[in-house]
Amino acid sequence: MSYPTRKHKILELIEKNDSVEVPFLAEYLDTSEITIRRDLNRMATEGLVYRTHGGAMKISLATAPVAFAQKVVANVAAKKEVALKAAQLISDGDVIFLDCGSTVFEMCEFIKNKSIKVVTNSLPVAFALAGSAVQLNFVGGEIDAERQAAHGQMAVEHISRYRVQKAFLGFDGISVANGISANSEKEVEITKAMYDCASETYFLGVSQKLNSDKYLPFLEIEKVKNLILENKLSESLVKPYISAGIEVI
Repeated sequence: MSYPTRKHKILELIEKNDSVEVPFLAEYLDTSEITIRRDLNRMATEGLVYRTHGGAMKISLATAPVAFAQKVVANVAAKKEVALKAAQLISDGDVIFLDCGSTVFEMCEFIKNKSIKVVTNSLPVAFALAGSAVQLNFVGGEIDAERQAAHGQMAVEHISRYRVQKAFLGFDGISVANGISANSEKEVEITKAMYDCASETYFLGVSQKLNSDKYLPFLEIEKVKNLILENKLSESLVKPYISAGIEVI
């Protein structure tokens, strides 16, 4: 396959998903990771993409916060698969954390009839579950308009008062070498607070986030026990995480 053809396919994927990672592209285009890295470097030089550590992203998103509205429309089918798996782990009577991740948000339609308590910092989650069977506890704090969520020290203090059975958390990137990483310090402080106060933590994501290191690594891979991903992923993508002792669902 020629470079112009690969470039066209890569741009199509980035337009659809906002960002792509090298291992995913190598498998999708049936070529080597070395070739993909060379292509992405060339495309970045041409001003077509913004090169990230693990892949590339849209130029338009590279210098601005990623709004919740942008996140929620990307990879919807895969996110719903992940959300359904996560919802099946919840039993009536559970008290759980849900953060402001767009994949976590997709859980709402699958849990709204459960007799559970949800502690969340996400406005979309709170609105989706309002009036349902779920008992809501909304985390107080300063609202980030882009991410539609409460953040800051008051939010962290609110979360730290509770002990819950399960936390369901999103992430921006994960790699065996550097663990879980994020694009924002605001997201890190909430994720760490929920992680610390839950008996079990499940990280929800889609395949494009695998083998990807973002701006701020904050949780070593040894501390990641459960990872929920979409169906039909290649063994080569998942095996390193299983080998690291993670239960991949």
